[in-house]
Amino acid sequence: MLRPKIPTMPTPTGHHAPPAAVEPTAIVPAAQTPPPAPVAPTPSRPTIQLTPGTALALVGGGTAVVLVVGAVLVSMLLAVAITGVSVAVVAVVLRSLLASETKRR
Repeated sequence: MLRPKIPTMPTPTGHHAPPAAVEPTAIVPAAQTPPPAPVAPTPSRPTIQLTPGTALALVGGGTAVVLVVGAVLVSMLLAVAITGVSVAVVAVVLRSLLASETKRR
């Protein structure tokens, strides 16, 4: 059979190469050709073995992450609350100072 030659890289548009001559190949009897070697399909993802020890480690790691994130969020909320209370105390003190200064006059 004749097999066409497929270019591996496209030719640039400015240059035109002459078409390559296709030479006929000799027909080889099927008895002389070796059979193709079977190719084992490669797995797309490795399989994960989940043992009781790894499951326990995953649960412990997940619990630790949840506790750390929770502690960070609670501390941020506490910082905002303390800041709000201190601003409110400063506002009350300033109002008191300004009110007492106007009474003295």
